[in-house]
Amino acid sequence: MAFIKKIITLCILVALAAGGYFMYWQQAPILTGAAEPIAFTIVPGSGAHAVGQQIAEAGVPIQPLLFNLLARSTGKSSRIKAGSYELKPGTTPARLIEQLVRGEFAQEQLTIIEGWSFRQMRAAIDAHPGLKHDTITLSDTDLMKAIGSEYQRPEGLFFPDTYLFAKGSSELQIYRQAHAMMIKRLEAAWAKREAGLPYKTPYEALTMASIVEKETGQKSERNMIAAVFVNRLRLGMMLQTDPTVIYGMGLKFEGNIRKRDLETDTPFNTYTRTGLPPTPISLPGVESLAAAMAPAKTAALYFVARGNGTSKFSDNLTDHNRAVNQYQR
Repeated sequence: MAFIKKIITLCILVALAAGGYFMYWQQAPILTGAAEPIAFTIVPGSGAHAVGQQIAEAGVPIQPLLFNLLARSTGKSSRIKAGSYELKPGTTPARLIEQLVRGEFAQEQLTIIEGWSFRQMRAAIDAHPGLKHDTITLSDTDLMKAIGSEYQRPEGLFFPDTYLFAKGSSELQIYRQAHAMMIKRLEAAWAKREAGLPYKTPYEALTMASIVEKETGQKSERNMIAAVFVNRLRLGMMLQTDPTVIYGMGLKFEGNIRKRDLETDTPFNTYTRTGLPPTPISLPGVESLAAAMAPAKTAALYFVARGNGTSKFSDNLTDHNRAVNQYQR
């Protein structure tokens, strides 16, 4: 009888010790402060035991059996979300369970630069290591269809900004976000446009904004640049802006624009054709959108770069030629 009591007492002590260790374990940091974060991925459909194994196999020093016990004892084993995660120093097993239940995925980011062409944007997305590259085989038209856009040609229709996403996300997520943001920004700017502008549609205004984006060295001059082109449109003058010619040249452009390039007709050559080009030529930012909708009040029809990032504006050709002689010859 005494022996049995001893066994029972020993079992109780072992259970208390195991329980105490388990309580300590779930609140102890898995990695020390000097350790590097460890990335891991949870496969869809994984149970708590499989999740623990996947985490351990990724290099996280955790006992799968204890992880399974913690997940089940807290009632969270069925709520773990699949995806890519990152374990940071100081994270405890209890906090890790919470991270998995909340779906706090490892965050990646991609910055789309104002003034980029869609080709540059697409190259940046294709090269990002944190994205699932599932649009590489799609044409531009098919891509626009895949994101549910009413437009077929993508140029100018994606807002330049920094986008956050979970590691392993589809490229389509970035395209959808950036496209939706551009449509939102464009509609907001269009609603505030000044009366009497020579645009029939928001898309034409977007095209103007894309030209302003490429032509402006100083942010403070965006409204003046927009005014020059708006004034020319009203008078039926050619826009004669080099960035549209360069865009029309595509991959043929090698860094210098020559006289014969200005004379070679393309749909985007505003030296040979009047009006706006058929599509935007870049991804404009919010300030260029605003400038296109509210150009400066001026009679200026010309501008020339001073060489210091600013421009000299003129109301007539005589003054413009004088400015060209002063600043560029």
